[in-house]
Amino acid sequence: MIELSDKEQLRYSRHLMLKEVGLEGQLKLKAAHIVVVGAGGLGSPALLYLAAAGVGELTLLDDDKVELSNLQRQVLYKVNHLGQDKVSAAGKVLSSLNNQIKINTISTKLSADNAPQVFSGATLVLDCSDNFSTRYVVNRQCLALGIPLVSGAAIASEGQLMCFDFRQPQSPCYGCLFGAQPQEQTLNCSNSGVLSPLLGVIGSMQALLAVNIVLAHHQGSQFIRFDGLSLAQQQFKLSKAPQCTECGGELA
Repeated sequence: MIELSDKEQLRYSRHLMLKEVGLEGQLKLKAAHIVVVGAGGLGSPALLYLAAAGVGELTLLDDDKVELSNLQRQVLYKVNHLGQDKVSAAGKVLSSLNNQIKINTISTKLSADNAPQVFSGATLVLDCSDNFSTRYVVNRQCLALGIPLVSGAAIASEGQLMCFDFRQPQSPCYGCLFGAQPQEQTLNCSNSGVLSPLLGVIGSMQALLAVNIVLAHHQGSQFIRFDGLSLAQQQFKLSKAPQCTECGGELA
């Protein structure tokens, strides 16, 4: 039986005060296993808040090393982490923040071959990657396993947040929103730049949405667009695309 220790009750006391969380909700967070694909600009704030919130098991996957240009936006890392594997450095930082949770680090690129094993037993998945090929692998595997997917993106001054609740048979998917997988990436942070705090906003929103899903405060699929200059936000409900090549649209 999962319980909270005295130290955990003190650590999460501000959660326990909330009727929206309370003891039952904190135990749900402790029992949850969240996989985070990408430990960069979006993954950094998402991982920090998920660890702080008391998610019992975190699996982070990234195959990059920490570079100086990352430090403008990837707040998990410090100068002394330069040259280290991102997941190794991230694991140390997260463990120092919360040593009462389990942290799994995988220093490799997600692929169709390893995704089933990586996602096995996950409560939900956060896609914090920065390329379309990985995003479509994540989408397909979450769809196949019926795992909720929270996907974030940010470039220049615009951010996007998406939720696909694959626990529901009629949930749309990433392909419903963006169509067939493009052959190559055209725009990314490396060639277009990105406003640093924007990644903090979107990554934190991913963590917040993930917590709400675990606590059963959020169901359904949605798309949010956020303007980092005006702070304007637009929210849309999503539905299946009839001819989606990823989930089969109406045939799924």
